Amino acid sequence: MNTSALIRPAWTPATIALMVLGFVVFWPLGLAMLAYIIWGDRLDGFKRDVNRATDGIFAGCRRGSDKAARWGHGGFARTGNVAFDDWREKELARLDEERRKLDEMREEFDEYARELRRAKDQEEFDRFMANRNKSTAPTTTPKPTEE
Repeated sequence: MNTSALIRPAWTPATIALMVLGFVVFWPLGLAMLAYIIWGDRLDGFKRDVNRATDGIFAGCRRGSDKAARWGHGGFARTGNVAFDDWREKELARLDEERRKLDEMREEFDEYARELRRAKDQEEFDRFMANRNKSTAPTTTPKPTEE
């Protein structure tokens, strides 16, 4: 997710304006925008969980079709050339392993990017609090000296 996007799950002027406009036009749109602002940062994790679940479901289907293909039923039938079929199975296994590694690397990068966003948000918040504390700090005025 691009953290510099205009419409991101945060309290930005654009998202607040869209939320207000949504409530004015049709209240469920405003409510949807409010939900996006509050819980939108969880969408990445939700999408990842859904993708994992569907990958697991379809992996079961793929294993079933592989078993059927080995017995010559539908799917990818063997060619009759044992050397080629063995090579193809090894290549497919290697590609599956590469896919798994790429998925792991993508998950690691997503976690890294999430931590960078969190660190940046923390830095911005700390800067805001420091500026706020400076502006609300009591100022002492020097007492006039009597001559």
